[in-house]
Formats: sequence, structure tokens, C-alpha cells
Amino acid sequence: MSAVPTSTLAHAAIGEAHRVKALQAPAYAPEWKQWLEELGFVAGEHVAVLARAMPGQDPLVVRIGQSTFALRRAEADCVQLLGEDEDASCIAQPNGHPAANGQGASHA
Repeated sequence: MSAVPTSTLAHAAIGEAHRVKALQAPAYAPEWKQWLEELGFVAGEHVAVLARAMPGQDPLVVRIGQSTFALRRAEADCVQLLGEDEDASCIAQPNGHPAANGQGASHA
């Protein structure tokens, strides 16, 4: 039996470590992409869901790098995650292409 790949942060299991692959904002809120990037949700960054509110599991408490935030599920669904069978070379770069040198994105 194979594990189902986690596609977005909204579907990640609590406590499971992931890396951001890319951001995809919904058509009704394109500004979410820039907002999430400003918070630190950038390609290659380590991310994990720490908790989900009850009832309804909304919002999620997430850690990105060394920061902790509460995100609504709709916002967390914008954060695409690397699959277990993917590596850093699959991370989308600012120009929209995967990293050519096999290194993930870096930021200050």
C-alpha cells in the first residue's frame, strides 16, 4: 500500500515536515501569493502544520522556518509541497522553471 502524496499544506498531517514547492493563489484572491511570500512561504523553505483548530480544523497553526502563523485552510491550500519522491531540483524558481543546478531557492 503506497502513501497518498500530500499536495498542499492544507492536507499535511500534523507534525510532518515538508518543504515548499511553489505557491498557487486562487483566481479570486491573487494577492495571497505575494502575502504568503512576504510571510516566508518561499520555495525550498521548511514548513509543518503544528495544530488545527476544533471544530472544523480551521485555522491551521503552521511553522515556516522559525516563524509560526495561523492560516485559514483556503490560504494553506495555496502552498504546494514537495512530494516524498521529489527533491529540491523540482522547486519552481522565480522565472517559473525548476532549479537547473539541483539547489533549492535561497533567500535572506
